[in-house]
Amino acid sequence: MRAYSEELFGPVAAVYRADDDEAVELANATSFGLGGTVYSSDLQRVRSVADRVDSGMVWINQPTSTQADLPFGGVKRSGFGRELSQLGMYGFTNRKLVRTFPAAAS
Repeated sequence: MRAYSEELFGPVAAVYRADDDEAVELANATSFGLGGTVYSSDLQRVRSVADRVDSGMVWINQPTSTQADLPFGGVKRSGFGRELSQLGMYGFTNRKLVRTFPAAAS
């Protein structure tokens, strides 16, 4: 299906029936990886699945969202680096290292 191979931004869902391993394999087979959501009442199980999904952001038991103190960004063909939070600020700055050594004893 075309929706599976596109990066969609909107109220679209592709629904597959799969066990945990198959679901992770399907999720990771795409060339995109901005964000995803995993739902289950078994928090240990859902965390295990979320940890294996190759995505910049994974939400558990809630739709995707963002807030200013959390880094936002994807992997693969979904974005570059991170925005928001302290991590994101580094992407918009030029950092410089200046190191001072003690003066030589006289």
